[in-house]
Amino acid sequence: MWGGRFAEGPAAVMREINASIPFDKRLWRQDIAGSLAHVKMLGDSGIVSAEDAAAISAGLERVATDYEANGVAEDLTLEDIHMQTEAKLADMIGPVAGRLHTARSRNDQVATDFRLWVRDAIDQADAALARFQQALLTRAEEHADSVMPGFTHLQSAQPVTLGHHLMAYHEMIARDRSRFVDARARANLCPLGSAALAGTGFPIDRESTARALGFDGPTRNSLDGVSDRDFAIEYLTAATQTALHLSRLAEEFILWASQPFGFVSLSDQWSTGSSIMPQKRNPDAAELVRGHSGRIMGCLTSLMVTMKGLPLAYSKDMQDDKPPVFEAHDLLGLSIAAMTGMVESATFRTPRMRAAAEAGFSTATDLADWLVREGGIPFREAHHITGSAVKRAEDLGVALDKVPLADLQAIDARIDERVYGVLSVDASVASRVSFGGTAPARVRAAIAAAREGS
Repeated sequence: MWGGRFAEGPAAVMREINASIPFDKRLWRQDIAGSLAHVKMLGDSGIVSAEDAAAISAGLERVATDYEANGVAEDLTLEDIHMQTEAKLADMIGPVAGRLHTARSRNDQVATDFRLWVRDAIDQADAALARFQQALLTRAEEHADSVMPGFTHLQSAQPVTLGHHLMAYHEMIARDRSRFVDARARANLCPLGSAALAGTGFPIDRESTARALGFDGPTRNSLDGVSDRDFAIEYLTAATQTALHLSRLAEEFILWASQPFGFVSLSDQWSTGSSIMPQKRNPDAAELVRGHSGRIMGCLTSLMVTMKGLPLAYSKDMQDDKPPVFEAHDLLGLSIAAMTGMVESATFRTPRMRAAAEAGFSTATDLADWLVREGGIPFREAHHITGSAVKRAEDLGVALDKVPLADLQAIDARIDERVYGVLSVDASVASRVSFGGTAPARVRAAIAAAREGS
């Protein structure tokens, strides 16, 4: 391609290190789309003849058909998807193919292709997360009344409902989707026409190519247009946050599926066995989702480190921008699909959950609140009284609502029989009627609002 300047060809190792076709061949659809928009603009603007534009457009369609049927060859001498496509186009239509690269550079070409690819990746992630949310909503509605222990420090804290717990993840995923939407909006400007770095002297119409590719408009600075990779970093940031949320649920499923918890049984589809221990049902899918989150985080770090010290405009380091994005995309898609499948097919062992909620003195806060509400006792004093009641329950080996009234009154005479109306786990969750609370009515209202919003 640059034989006029160089007397010798590249060394074999140089050819290998310089080539990106093994991974950027994934951009072929975006490369064809960008080229079709560009050549149409060249023809409409009179920069190339209408006949040449038509021939190039038809040739590009033939190249796309060939790629779809046969894939993209990894010819290292052609370096990247852009040169591969141009060479294939020339084979099909002859020298007129050389006019396609008028008024553009591989710098603005790859920036455009990559934005188009990331935009598509965002749309795919959003659609997959929407399906995941629907799975969460379905199971949350099914278990709006199912009592389980809520934890802090992984210690039994207060009773909640399983529906409320699952809706917490629905909220997390809603934020994740909003981050992808925000990233897409900022990414949706078209670098095509920035050329190598300074723009071009040809009378191009950047607005038309931007519109043809579904962008909101062209980028406003040619230097920034070819060197910006914020859109890729923002995609990876949103992907990382999503992966962290998926990992938290995966971790809970791993804990819940263990024998000491026994809260959930994962279906055979999402479990594996042991090569030596026939009794084992391992939550490998959840463990892999948990592991993938670290790899996705590493992809974000990789790209940020690549970009952190680059001067304007394009540097060859930026060839390494795509592998971490592609890797994160693949891992995230697998993780979302796996968690969706696990949520949809899991068997929740609600009797075991209820028993755990009843066993951990999780209604202690309800006793303290009752003392404040009914006895007019300052909360700090009520907290101390309740601690003594929990100690008595421990000594007796019973749940808090099974402590005899006489024992409670020995601790504080202001306690009367009405207190038993708040000490059961059902009474506790039913009382949490504040907005965003765990009361079954509130959970169902949250589910209805989420369905309406989606």
